Amino acid sequence: MKIGEKLRLLRKEEGLTQQEVADYLECSRQAYTRYENDQREVDLETLCKLADFFDVSVDFILGRKKF
Repeated sequence: MKIGEKLRLLRKEEGLTQQEVADYLECSRQAYTRYENDQREVDLETLCKLADFFDVSVDFILGRKKF
C-alpha cells in the first residue's frame, strides 16, 4: 500500500476531512490532497507529525514490516 493510500485510510477511519488534517499540519488542503494522491512526497517532519496525529508509527505509515 502506498503512503497516500495509508494516509487516506487513517483519515477516513478517524472520520476526518482533508481540511482538518491540513489544518493540523498547517498546510493547505490542496497540499495535503497531493500527499494522499501520491503527487507530493511527504517530508520527514510532516511524516512525524502525521504519525503523532494518527497515533501510529512512522513505520506503519511507510508500510514497513519486520521480518
